[in-house]
Amino acid sequence: MRAIVLDKKAAYVINRPEPEPKAGEALIRVRSAGVCATDLELIKGYMGFKGVPGHEFCGVVSESSDKTLINKRVAGEINIGCNRCDWCASGRRNHCPDRQVLGILDKDGVFAEYVTLPNENLHILPDEISDEEAVFIEPLGAAFEISEQVDVKGRDVCVLGDGRLGLLCAQALNLAGCRLTAIGRHAEKLAILEARGIKTRLGIEGLKKTFDVVVDCTGSDTGFDDALSLVRPAGTVVLKTTVATRQAVNLNQLVIDEITVVGSRCGPFKPAIEALADKRVDVKGLIAKTFSIEDGVEALEYAARKGVMKVLIKI
Repeated sequence: MRAIVLDKKAAYVINRPEPEPKAGEALIRVRSAGVCATDLELIKGYMGFKGVPGHEFCGVVSESSDKTLINKRVAGEINIGCNRCDWCASGRRNHCPDRQVLGILDKDGVFAEYVTLPNENLHILPDEISDEEAVFIEPLGAAFEISEQVDVKGRDVCVLGDGRLGLLCAQALNLAGCRLTAIGRHAEKLAILEARGIKTRLGIEGLKKTFDVVVDCTGSDTGFDDALSLVRPAGTVVLKTTVATRQAVNLNQLVIDEITVVGSRCGPFKPAIEALADKRVDVKGLIAKTFSIEDGVEALEYAARKGVMKVLIKI
Protein backbone atom coordinates (compact mmCIF):
# COMPACT_ATOMS: atom_id res chain seq x y z
CA MET A 1 0.00 0.00 0.00
CA ARG A 2 0.99 3.64 -0.36
CA ALA A 3 2.22 5.33 2.80
CA ILE A 4 4.41 8.02 4.30
CA VAL A 5 7.08 6.34 6.43
CA LEU A 6 9.29 8.02 9.00
CA ASP A 7 12.79 6.70 9.70
CA LYS A 8 14.90 9.72 10.67
CA LYS A 9 13.22 11.50 7.75
CA ALA A 10 9.87 11.15 6.02
CA ALA A 11 9.60 9.28 2.72
CA TYR A 12 6.77 8.25 0.39
CA VAL A 13 6.65 4.52 -0.35
CA ILE A 14 4.33 2.46 -2.55
CA ASN A 15 5.07 -1.02 -1.18
CA ARG A 16 4.32 -0.77 2.55
CA PRO A 17 2.66 -4.03 3.69
CA GLU A 18 -1.04 -3.63 4.42
CA PRO A 19 -1.73 -4.06 8.17
CA GLU A 20 -3.64 -7.14 9.31
CA PRO A 21 -6.32 -6.61 11.97
CA LYS A 22 -5.96 -8.61 15.18
CA ALA A 23 -8.89 -10.08 17.10
CA GLY A 24 -11.26 -7.28 18.06
CA GLU A 25 -9.75 -4.87 15.54
CA ALA A 26 -11.05 -3.26 12.38
CA LEU A 27 -9.27 -2.62 9.09
CA ILE A 28 -10.00 0.93 7.97
CA ARG A 29 -9.53 2.46 4.54
CA VAL A 30 -8.24 5.97 5.27
CA ARG A 31 -9.91 8.75 3.29
CA SER A 32 -8.50 11.91 4.81
CA ALA A 33 -5.82 12.66 7.41
CA GLY A 34 -4.58 15.77 9.17
CA VAL A 35 -1.02 16.87 9.90
CA CYS A 36 -0.61 17.68 13.59
CA ALA A 37 2.12 19.59 15.38
CA THR A 38 3.00 16.30 17.08
CA ASP A 39 3.71 14.74 13.66
CA LEU A 40 6.15 17.55 12.96
CA GLU A 41 7.84 17.01 16.33
CA LEU A 42 8.21 13.28 15.54
CA ILE A 43 10.26 14.24 12.50
CA LYS A 44 12.55 16.21 14.86
CA GLY A 45 13.04 13.10 17.01
CA TYR A 46 10.21 13.36 19.54
CA MET A 47 9.35 9.91 20.99
CA GLY A 48 11.98 8.26 18.74
CA PHE A 49 9.15 7.09 16.49
CA LYS A 50 9.75 5.02 13.35
CA GLY A 51 6.99 3.88 11.01
CA VAL A 52 3.86 5.46 9.58
CA PRO A 53 2.96 8.69 11.43
CA GLY A 54 -0.42 10.39 11.58
CA HIS A 55 -3.31 10.06 14.03
CA GLU A 56 -6.05 12.47 12.90
CA PHE A 57 -8.26 10.80 10.29
CA CYS A 58 -11.53 9.86 8.71
CA GLY A 59 -11.96 6.47 7.06
CA VAL A 60 -14.32 3.66 6.14
CA VAL A 61 -14.26 0.27 7.85
CA SER A 62 -13.37 -2.52 5.38
CA GLU A 63 -13.17 -5.46 7.79
CA SER A 64 -14.27 -6.00 11.37
CA SER A 65 -15.56 -8.70 13.69
CA ASP A 66 -18.23 -6.13 14.60
CA LYS A 67 -20.48 -6.32 11.54
CA THR A 68 -22.24 -3.07 12.50
CA LEU A 69 -19.03 -1.18 11.68
CA ILE A 70 -18.44 -2.53 8.16
CA ASN A 71 -18.75 0.15 5.47
CA LYS A 72 -19.32 2.80 8.14
CA ARG A 73 -17.44 6.09 8.05
CA VAL A 74 -15.48 6.48 11.29
CA ALA A 75 -12.96 8.46 13.30
CA GLY A 76 -10.83 6.71 15.90
CA GLU A 77 -9.39 7.29 19.36
CA ILE A 78 -5.62 6.96 19.25
CA ASN A 79 -4.73 5.22 22.53
CA ILE A 80 -4.75 1.42 22.50
CA GLY A 81 -4.63 -0.08 25.98
CA CYS A 82 -3.55 -3.57 27.04
CA ASN A 83 -7.04 -4.30 28.49
CA ARG A 84 -5.36 -6.13 31.37
CA CYS A 85 -4.26 -3.41 33.78
CA ASP A 86 -6.17 -1.35 36.36
CA TRP A 87 -6.01 1.74 34.13
CA CYS A 88 -7.80 -0.04 31.29
CA ALA A 89 -10.30 -1.62 33.69
CA SER A 90 -11.21 1.85 34.97
CA GLY A 91 -11.68 3.23 31.44
CA ARG A 92 -8.42 5.20 31.47
CA ARG A 93 -6.55 3.41 28.68
CA ASN A 94 -5.04 6.79 27.76
CA HIS A 95 -2.69 6.12 30.68
CA CYS A 96 -2.17 2.39 30.28
CA PRO A 97 1.58 1.85 30.90
CA ASP A 98 1.72 -0.66 28.05
CA ARG A 99 -0.42 1.31 25.60
CA GLN A 100 0.24 1.90 21.94
CA VAL A 101 -0.55 5.31 20.47
CA LEU A 102 -1.62 5.58 16.85
CA GLY A 103 1.16 7.03 14.73
CA ILE A 104 3.12 8.08 17.82
CA LEU A 105 4.12 5.06 19.92
CA ASP A 106 4.60 1.49 18.65
CA LYS A 107 1.67 1.70 16.22
CA ASP A 108 1.61 2.63 12.54
CA GLY A 109 -0.59 5.62 11.87
CA VAL A 110 -2.91 6.99 9.22
CA PHE A 111 -0.62 8.50 6.58
CA ALA A 112 -1.31 5.33 4.62
CA GLU A 113 -4.09 3.68 2.65
CA TYR A 114 -5.06 1.38 5.53
CA VAL A 115 -4.81 1.37 9.31
CA THR A 116 -6.05 -0.94 12.07
CA LEU A 117 -7.66 0.02 15.38
CA PRO A 118 -9.67 -1.80 18.03
CA ASN A 119 -13.41 -1.76 17.35
CA GLU A 120 -13.94 -0.03 20.71
CA ASN A 121 -11.82 2.93 19.56
CA LEU A 122 -14.06 3.75 16.61
CA HIS A 123 -16.85 6.31 16.42
CA ILE A 124 -19.39 6.20 13.58
CA LEU A 125 -19.77 9.64 12.04
CA PRO A 126 -23.05 11.42 11.30
CA ASP A 127 -23.69 12.66 7.77
CA GLU A 128 -23.58 16.27 9.02
CA ILE A 129 -19.79 16.00 9.40
CA SER A 130 -17.72 16.02 6.21
CA ASP A 131 -14.50 14.02 5.80
CA GLU A 132 -12.50 17.23 6.14
CA GLU A 133 -14.26 18.22 9.35
CA ALA A 134 -13.94 14.69 10.77
CA VAL A 135 -10.16 14.97 10.67
CA PHE A 136 -10.47 17.56 13.45
CA ILE A 137 -12.36 15.29 15.87
CA GLU A 138 -9.24 13.99 17.63
CA PRO A 139 -7.64 17.42 18.28
CA LEU A 140 -11.04 18.94 19.11
CA GLY A 141 -11.57 16.16 21.64
CA ALA A 142 -8.22 17.13 23.14
CA ALA A 143 -9.52 20.70 23.35
CA PHE A 144 -12.64 19.57 25.22
CA GLU A 145 -10.41 17.69 27.66
CA ILE A 146 -9.45 21.00 29.30
CA SER A 147 -12.91 21.61 30.74
CA GLU A 148 -13.03 17.95 31.82
CA GLN A 149 -9.90 18.52 33.93
CA VAL A 150 -10.36 22.09 35.17
CA ASP A 151 -13.48 23.91 36.32
CA VAL A 152 -13.53 26.95 34.04
CA LYS A 153 -17.17 28.03 34.36
CA GLY A 154 -17.42 31.70 35.36
CA ARG A 155 -13.64 32.07 35.52
CA ASP A 156 -11.19 34.29 33.61
CA VAL A 157 -9.46 32.01 31.11
CA CYS A 158 -6.73 32.75 28.59
CA VAL A 159 -5.72 30.62 25.63
CA LEU A 160 -2.17 31.37 24.50
CA GLY A 161 -1.47 30.63 20.85
CA ASP A 162 -3.43 31.12 17.64
CA GLY A 163 -2.22 28.05 15.79
CA ARG A 164 -4.28 25.00 14.91
CA LEU A 165 -4.70 23.71 18.46
CA GLY A 166 -5.08 27.14 20.03
CA LEU A 167 -8.03 27.99 17.78
CA LEU A 168 -9.71 24.68 18.62
CA CYS A 169 -9.11 25.05 22.36
CA ALA A 170 -10.52 28.58 22.33
CA GLN A 171 -13.68 27.45 20.53
CA ALA A 172 -14.17 24.50 22.89
CA LEU A 173 -13.65 26.63 26.00
CA ASN A 174 -16.02 29.26 24.64
CA LEU A 175 -18.78 26.66 25.01
CA ALA A 176 -17.89 26.03 28.67
CA GLY A 177 -19.21 29.25 30.21
CA CYS A 178 -15.92 30.98 31.03
CA ARG A 179 -14.78 34.57 30.44
CA LEU A 180 -12.38 33.83 27.62
CA THR A 181 -9.54 35.77 26.03
CA ALA A 182 -7.53 34.27 23.17
CA ILE A 183 -4.07 35.72 22.64
CA GLY A 184 -2.06 35.30 19.47
CA ARG A 185 0.19 37.09 17.04
CA HIS A 186 -1.78 36.89 13.80
CA ALA A 187 -4.84 39.10 13.30
CA GLU A 188 -6.12 36.98 10.41
CA LYS A 189 -6.16 33.85 12.60
CA LEU A 190 -7.75 35.57 15.57
CA ALA A 191 -10.45 36.81 13.20
CA ILE A 192 -11.75 33.22 13.06
CA LEU A 193 -12.46 33.45 16.79
CA GLU A 194 -13.79 36.99 16.67
CA ALA A 195 -16.39 35.83 14.14
CA ARG A 196 -17.70 33.50 16.86
CA GLY A 197 -17.84 36.27 19.47
CA ILE A 198 -14.61 35.37 21.26
CA LYS A 199 -12.51 38.16 22.75
CA THR A 200 -8.99 38.25 21.27
CA ARG A 201 -5.75 40.13 21.74
CA LEU A 202 -2.50 40.52 19.83
CA GLY A 203 0.45 39.71 22.11
CA ILE A 204 0.84 39.59 25.88
CA GLU A 205 2.68 42.88 26.24
CA GLY A 206 1.21 45.06 28.98
CA LEU A 207 -0.92 42.33 30.53
CA LYS A 208 -0.76 41.52 34.24
CA LYS A 209 -1.15 38.30 36.21
CA THR A 210 -4.95 38.29 36.35
CA PHE A 211 -6.14 35.07 34.69
CA ASP A 212 -7.51 32.20 36.76
CA VAL A 213 -6.55 29.67 34.07
CA VAL A 214 -3.99 29.98 31.26
CA VAL A 215 -3.79 27.35 28.53
CA ASP A 216 -0.47 27.04 26.68
CA CYS A 217 -1.17 26.13 23.05
CA THR A 218 1.79 28.05 21.65
CA GLY A 219 3.73 25.07 20.32
CA SER A 220 6.81 26.88 21.64
CA ASP A 221 9.30 25.95 24.34
CA THR A 222 8.82 29.48 25.73
CA GLY A 223 5.04 29.22 26.02
CA PHE A 224 5.11 27.99 29.61
CA ASP A 225 7.04 31.07 30.75
CA ASP A 226 4.51 33.28 28.98
CA ALA A 227 1.70 31.43 30.72
CA LEU A 228 3.35 31.98 34.12
CA SER A 229 3.52 35.70 33.39
CA LEU A 230 -0.27 35.81 33.01
CA VAL A 231 -1.70 33.42 35.61
CA ARG A 232 -2.68 34.87 38.98
CA PRO A 233 -1.34 33.48 42.26
CA ALA A 234 -3.11 30.18 43.11
CA GLY A 235 -4.18 29.93 39.47
CA THR A 236 -3.81 27.07 37.01
CA VAL A 237 -1.65 26.61 33.92
CA VAL A 238 -2.79 23.95 31.45
CA LEU A 239 -0.10 22.58 29.15
CA LYS A 240 -1.27 21.41 25.73
CA THR A 241 2.08 21.92 23.99
CA THR A 242 4.49 19.03 23.38
CA VAL A 243 7.86 19.84 21.84
CA ALA A 244 10.99 17.81 21.12
CA THR A 245 13.05 20.03 23.44
CA ARG A 246 12.12 22.33 26.32
CA GLN A 247 14.04 25.12 27.96
CA ALA A 248 14.61 25.21 31.73
CA VAL A 249 11.59 26.21 33.84
CA ASN A 250 11.72 28.48 36.87
CA LEU A 251 10.08 26.20 39.43
CA ASN A 252 10.49 28.81 42.17
CA GLN A 253 7.59 30.81 40.75
CA LEU A 254 5.34 27.77 40.93
CA VAL A 255 6.12 27.46 44.64
CA ILE A 256 5.92 31.17 45.48
CA ASP A 257 2.64 31.76 43.62
CA GLU A 258 1.25 28.29 44.43
CA ILE A 259 0.47 27.58 40.78
CA THR A 260 -1.26 24.37 39.75
CA VAL A 261 0.12 22.86 36.52
CA VAL A 262 -2.11 20.48 34.57
CA GLY A 263 -0.88 18.38 31.69
CA SER A 264 -3.62 17.87 29.12
CA ARG A 265 -3.46 15.42 26.25
CA CYS A 266 -6.22 13.39 24.57
CA GLY A 267 -9.88 13.98 25.23
CA PRO A 268 -13.48 12.85 24.67
CA PHE A 269 -14.73 12.33 21.12
CA LYS A 270 -18.47 12.60 21.91
CA PRO A 271 -18.62 16.37 22.59
CA ALA A 272 -16.28 17.01 19.66
CA ILE A 273 -18.54 15.07 17.28
CA GLU A 274 -21.65 16.81 18.63
CA ALA A 275 -20.09 20.28 18.33
CA LEU A 276 -19.05 19.64 14.74
CA ALA A 277 -22.40 18.16 13.77
CA ASP A 278 -24.23 21.15 15.31
CA LYS A 279 -21.78 23.62 13.70
CA ARG A 280 -20.92 25.15 17.10
CA VAL A 281 -17.23 24.92 16.18
CA ASP A 282 -15.74 26.12 12.89
CA VAL A 283 -12.92 24.00 11.53
CA LYS A 284 -13.21 24.56 7.79
CA GLY A 285 -11.67 28.00 8.27
CA LEU A 286 -8.58 26.30 9.72
CA ILE A 287 -7.74 24.29 6.58
CA ALA A 288 -4.76 25.75 4.74
CA LYS A 289 -4.17 23.25 1.94
CA THR A 290 -4.90 19.67 0.89
CA PHE A 291 -2.30 17.33 -0.62
CA SER A 292 -2.50 13.83 -2.09
CA ILE A 293 -0.61 11.08 -0.30
CA GLU A 294 1.84 10.98 -3.22
CA ASP A 295 2.79 14.51 -2.16
CA GLY A 296 2.72 13.65 1.53
CA VAL A 297 6.34 14.59 2.19
CA GLU A 298 5.68 17.98 0.64
CA ALA A 299 2.58 18.24 2.82
CA LEU A 300 4.68 17.74 5.96
CA GLU A 301 7.19 20.31 4.79
CA TYR A 302 4.43 22.79 4.03
CA ALA A 303 2.79 22.21 7.42
CA ALA A 304 6.10 22.93 9.14
CA ARG A 305 6.23 26.45 7.71
CA LYS A 306 5.69 29.17 10.26
CA GLY A 307 2.10 30.31 10.51
CA VAL A 308 0.57 27.57 8.35
CA MET A 309 -2.80 26.28 9.50
CA LYS A 310 -4.13 22.72 9.15
CA VAL A 311 -2.78 20.66 6.26
CA LEU A 312 -4.81 17.68 5.07
CA ILE A 313 -3.66 14.60 3.18
CA LYS A 314 -6.14 12.85 0.92
CA ILE A 315 -5.44 9.12 0.68
